[in-house]
Amino acid sequence: MAIEPQERYYCSMKVVAYSVKPYERESLAKANQKKHDITLIFNSLSLETAIYAAGKQVVIISAGDDVGSEVMDKLAAMGVKYITTRSTATDHIDRAAAARNHIKLANVPEYSKLQDIASQIIKNLDLWEADKCVGSACICANNCRVKH
Repeated sequence: MAIEPQERYYCSMKVVAYSVKPYERESLAKANQKKHDITLIFNSLSLETAIYAAGKQVVIISAGDDVGSEVMDKLAAMGVKYITTRSTATDHIDRAAAARNHIKLANVPEYSKLQDIASQIIKNLDLWEADKCVGSACICANNCRVKH
């Protein structure tokens, strides 16, 4: 009797990425390598477009997305647990509202090339999926940034 090899089952994160530019699509796909279930949205994140995050664990945003208190509350009500921005900037994110809603936050810690940004975003997803800290990418309100 032959023993069949065990298949590896991955429980990929369900993700929606807002404000995705056409030139970002390829770099995100290449970095992701089909690990996570990412839906790309060209619209920016707002109260009206937050509905696209329903059923998702993670939201990926750009520096142009305004993630204020109302948007943060709506995302949390839909079950979003993590938000990562494709920028070093964080002033577009209401960090106190994220903390209140128990949403973990991350960014791209230093300015990088497009492919490096995509790789950092996927690294953040991988670490969160493994229930680990994102290290220097952490921008949570409680200043839990880990020094490496």
